[in-house]
Amino acid sequence: MKRVSLFIFILSLLTACQPIEIFERTKFFAAHSWSSKDKPSFTFEITDTTALYSVMLVLRHTDAYSYNNIWIRLQTKGPQDSISVRREFTLATSSQGWLGSGMDDIFEHRIPFNNKPAPLKAGTYTFTLAQDMREDPLEHILNVGVRVQKVK
Repeated sequence: MKRVSLFIFILSLLTACQPIEIFERTKFFAAHSWSSKDKPSFTFEITDTTALYSVMLVLRHTDAYSYNNIWIRLQTKGPQDSISVRREFTLATSSQGWLGSGMDDIFEHRIPFNNKPAPLKAGTYTFTLAQDMREDPLEHILNVGVRVQKVK
């Protein structure tokens, strides 16, 4: 038993020193609705400038969500610049239904913001998301967030 505990302790020390390959944070909406006034922000640090990164929108909604898309206003503040874009994300099609993965009546989407992985400069990044739909608050939204994944 002591050997197993020692092995787990050493393994945890070795893995704790590894750089983070993935950043993912989401904001939970307790009322299952996302107001345009609620603009969750997510901050992360990039240290490896030799890698390429995929940046994704993470969205969870119920089957009762009324639209096959969502318009998001994304503000990105990087180490040297700041940009704001408005973008449409397709969540469903008439031929395939919901495009995300689902369990019971909850669906999750991980949709890239960038078409292909890209390098990022070293420093701190803050991504702020706002829903930009005509319905306000936007009903049946459970979580929204950002995922940044290092591509090998």
